Amino acid sequence: MIWQVQFCLFVLFTAAVCEVRYSIPEEMTKGSLVGNIAQDLGLDLKRLKTGKARIYTGDSNDFIELNKEKGILVIKERIDRERLCGKTSPCSLQFQIILENPMEFYRITVEITDVNDNAPAFPKNEVRLEISESALTGARFVLERAMDPDVGVNSLQSYSLKPTDHFHLKLQNQPDGSKNVEMVLQKALDREKQDELSLLLTAMDGGDPHMSGTVQIHVTVLDVNDNAPVFSQAVYKTTVIENALKGTLVTTVSASDADKGSNGLVTYSISNIVDGVTDFFEIDRNTGEVVITGEIDYEKAKVYQIDIQAKDHGGLSDSSKIIVSVIDVNDNSPVINLMSMSGSVQEDAPPGTVIAMINVQDPDSENNGHVTCSINEDVPFKITSSSNGFYSLVTENTLDREKDPEYNITIVAKDDGVPFHSSNLTITLKISDVNDNAPVFEKSSFMAYITENNTPGISIFTLKARDADWNQNAKISYVLEETKINGAPVSSYISVSADSGVVHVVRSLDYEQIKTFDINVRAQDGGSPPLSSNVTVQIVVQDQNDNSPQVLYPVHTDGSLVAEMVPRSADSGYLVTKVVAVDADSGQNAWLSYKLLKAPDRALFEVGLQNGEIRTSRQVTDKDAVKQRLVVVVEDNGQPSRSATVNVNVAVADSFPEVLSEFSDFSQDKDYNDNLTFYLVLSLAVVSFLFIASIILILAVTFYRWRQRRLFYRSSVNLPVIPSAFYPPRYADAGATGTLQHVYNYEVCMTTDSRKSDYKYIRPCSQSHWPEPEILNPDPAGTQTIPHAQKEKDPDEDTQVQMLVQPERCSTCTITRCV
Repeated sequence: MIWQVQFCLFVLFTAAVCEVRYSIPEEMTKGSLVGNIAQDLGLDLKRLKTGKARIYTGDSNDFIELNKEKGILVIKERIDRERLCGKTSPCSLQFQIILENPMEFYRITVEITDVNDNAPAFPKNEVRLEISESALTGARFVLERAMDPDVGVNSLQSYSLKPTDHFHLKLQNQPDGSKNVEMVLQKALDREKQDELSLLLTAMDGGDPHMSGTVQIHVTVLDVNDNAPVFSQAVYKTTVIENALKGTLVTTVSASDADKGSNGLVTYSISNIVDGVTDFFEIDRNTGEVVITGEIDYEKAKVYQIDIQAKDHGGLSDSSKIIVSVIDVNDNSPVINLMSMSGSVQEDAPPGTVIAMINVQDPDSENNGHVTCSINEDVPFKITSSSNGFYSLVTENTLDREKDPEYNITIVAKDDGVPFHSSNLTITLKISDVNDNAPVFEKSSFMAYITENNTPGISIFTLKARDADWNQNAKISYVLEETKINGAPVSSYISVSADSGVVHVVRSLDYEQIKTFDINVRAQDGGSPPLSSNVTVQIVVQDQNDNSPQVLYPVHTDGSLVAEMVPRSADSGYLVTKVVAVDADSGQNAWLSYKLLKAPDRALFEVGLQNGEIRTSRQVTDKDAVKQRLVVVVEDNGQPSRSATVNVNVAVADSFPEVLSEFSDFSQDKDYNDNLTFYLVLSLAVVSFLFIASIILILAVTFYRWRQRRLFYRSSVNLPVIPSAFYPPRYADAGATGTLQHVYNYEVCMTTDSRKSDYKYIRPCSQSHWPEPEILNPDPAGTQTIPHAQKEKDPDEDTQVQMLVQPERCSTCTITRCV
């Protein structure tokens, strides 16, 4: 018969405690149904599977198993109630069913009912008694009891004795429910008539069907011993402390016999050897002292009953018993059983999350078995009692994996005994990461440098961001934010490796076009949702010496010839002219120095290293050649340096005819080998062209005067009237570096007979003839206007001396050169 009782108690911290009781008979076959636990607990089969339902027994009595597929409890191993519980009744199995996610446990009690599977049995097959013939009617003879492991009605119920001519049985109930069997003499014995008797004692239980056991009693009739020993007490009571040493005296019993001689000598013995008492106690045969011979354990037995017998040499005897109560000592430490535990918990778990469920047991009694649990104080957890002997380990505060990635939690169980006993269990709990930290750069901004004219694709900088999270949440990718640089997408200049954060320059950069620019890079982790942070990187382009110096003055073009005039009366230090050059680079790459590379007479001229001024280094003499051709080299300070050269023609003379006589020699230096007629024809053609062009120019100037002034007369620097192709914009002097202007005026007079015409030179002026800075831009029609009635040279013949030829007349013009 199987019956079931269920009650549930819901406790704090999301754990439910329910108790279900079943009752089954012993000796059920393997696989027999115990109960439908899913139905009785109100659980569905899916919950049993997902909750990883399992049985926790806490000991080795593994007789019941859970079938999660059907939600039932079945017999795993045949149960022998007598072997499991002995005489203890009721006999029950207790275990727990544990579920996870969320954690729940249920108490299950299975009571094992007895079946009549054991017959009463006597410790011996036969009993031999010696009874004096003088035994009086009513004399009692104690017989050894039969033992039946069954309990209740299936246990030993009655005895019968055959034949009953001389003896009958008398049963005495004991406080523990057992019965002492005594054979009482009801008819006097006569040894002369019958010296031996054979009796059959039968023990029967109350089972259905009845089972019985028998023992043969052989009675030997002795002669005349008419006094039996008598114990001083019917019951002896004593106490003994558990774990008492072997040989410890428990008590001393005594019995007296009124007979004399050998009939009065009494010997003592323990009669209930079948109970196993003799494994723990021993009585001295002669003195009646009871001592301990085994290990007394309160947790195994709290009370021992020792049946003793006093017997004289005449065969008479008396019986008594010793009740030994065991006193508990605190000899057991609490036992901590980890029923269920989560291997890890997320760092954002709320306080009160159940981490583990623990069962603590102490087999001692009273205060010795009362246990309290605690954990180490340096962890954000606490332990709470959910029911008697069961505890829950829960989170108490918020967790932070970046601060403590794991915890070693020590659970200490301590009883209240004196002295106390304790035990501990250390569990390791890992904290699972959540994405709660954004990537962090070392600085809020960075600066990277790259030299211009770089190779496309070169790496210039590596960005590194750190993320305090772990695994995928700490995997960082780098993203270049889209911006504009000079109107172009930043990705056309820079790329950033998503994995390594290496910054690459996509194309070659030019310092003269862009010197610095900023990019924004975002570091983003791999969490869900992802977290990110930004950083600004300033890219600084460093200059490289990739531009050679450019000479602004003097400017030479093919077909033109310019000569600087130096009078023979010039003293040492006379300023001949000034070489003006610029460099598009910056820094030391644009620092220019001037050197005289070649000269007919190096002792006559010198060039200023920093300002490019060509001066006489000594007094000019009559012996100095009229024609002087100087080669000046302009060199920057880059590594390696770049340079440019310029030819400067100098005429050393005091009069125009002297210069004119040498003019053809200058032409020969430039490989002009044409004869004089060619020059005269050329001059006539040029003058004619200029005359016609002047007429057109005057008309155009008159009509567009207001417009031309706006176009040609505005400037912030004083520059020579030279085509703009030879003058890069925005160059200005900075501290006497060779770019300050110098103005020279010349008067030239020429006739159609140029070989005999005079050149009149006016000494150089030290001040500009221009009232205000102006810019003369090339005229769209190919002509230029000369402000303030100053005659300007043809833009297409910038370095050529203008010769105005008129028949039979000398014309004078003023040429102004500004450098």
